[in-house]
Amino acid sequence: MAWVGFVLGLLIVAFAAVSLVTTFVLPRGGTRFQALPLIVGRGVRSGFLFAARSARTFERKDGILAGVGPVSLIAQLAMFLGLFILGYGLMQWPWTGSVGGGITESAASLFSVGLVHAGVRGNDVVVVLAAATGAVAVALQIGYLPAIYQAFNRRESLVTLMESRAGVPAWGPEVLMRHQLVAITDALPALYGDWELWAADLAESHISYPVLLWFRSPEPGYSWILSLLAVLDAAAMHLSLNPSSAPSEARLCLRMGFTALRRIAQALHWEFEADPAPEGPLQLSYEEFAYAVQLVRETGFPVERTTEDAWPNFRGWRVNYETLAYRLADRVVAPRAPWSGERSHLPLELMPPRRPPHRNPQGKVFFDQKLRPDYRPITPTPAPSRPVPWHRRHRAADADPGQPDL
Repeated sequence: MAWVGFVLGLLIVAFAAVSLVTTFVLPRGGTRFQALPLIVGRGVRSGFLFAARSARTFERKDGILAGVGPVSLIAQLAMFLGLFILGYGLMQWPWTGSVGGGITESAASLFSVGLVHAGVRGNDVVVVLAAATGAVAVALQIGYLPAIYQAFNRRESLVTLMESRAGVPAWGPEVLMRHQLVAITDALPALYGDWELWAADLAESHISYPVLLWFRSPEPGYSWILSLLAVLDAAAMHLSLNPSSAPSEARLCLRMGFTALRRIAQALHWEFEADPAPEGPLQLSYEEFAYAVQLVRETGFPVERTTEDAWPNFRGWRVNYETLAYRLADRVVAPRAPWSGERSHLPLELMPPRRPPHRNPQGKVFFDQKLRPDYRPITPTPAPSRPVPWHRRHRAADADPGQPDL
């Protein structure tokens, strides 16, 4: 029986070693050997979600969930060391005479420098292997941390810039509105180009280091998935409303954006439609799209197509990334921004993007308040057939019937 334990321990050590190298060294995601670290990350996430259930504000909940990423790293290292202790302990069984003695000998060897015998005499070859494995595992984790935080800093650089481009939290139509309000629409091609490169880097880093999914932005309203979704929606709206004048960078950004989401989904072993039909189902409704187009038109953004003509094209683009973006936003518990889907662990209230006041050098404040998604002007009650904006639907409980929608 002891030799059966030896074989089982050898298999455990081999599996843990391959999983360790695959997770920390091999730049390739989606392999089955990365499944165990992903399971550990999900377990840590579940524990933090349970701890954050009593938080009354999103800011407080975000502060609690900020520990998911770092704790997942520690839990992964603990998992690998635990597997090595168990595996080498079973391998020592034939010489120590008991499983407990083998595990004690294995743990003493793994966490020491040199040969240590914990009251029982095991096999010296297994002791040396255990000691070397412990040193290598800890060294790989130490070398893993700089790569993780470098990738995190690259990811967050453009996310932080989105505060002035798309509000906080980010929203796609706000990108077009904000650029038009401050007369910088000529900067949109560069924005799309930067986010194309950012999406490529995101795909490479997040499939190589899946633990990055659990690292949250430094500020509560920021989110990498919401920022990417906002840029993709802005590019899709731009192409749909202005097919002849929209920059080519918008199309390239869209293509790389939903490709990155699909590669991350593959690394997480999610099933998804690889080639959805342009007329496929969307969670975003035509009424929500029409209301956003109305806001964009109010800023003076040039539009070539009507809302009805633009909708099929916008839908054809969004069907490629909506489902995966919504699922990722729910998985990482991103702020519940407009056009970002539901959240399993957040209240139903939306968080409309905050926009700074629009002023000129002479101190004049332009009245662009009505262009904000949460504005309710005093006008006659609209007909029931008019589109109902998202900000009215989620505030139905405290809405004043005499204050209709824009």
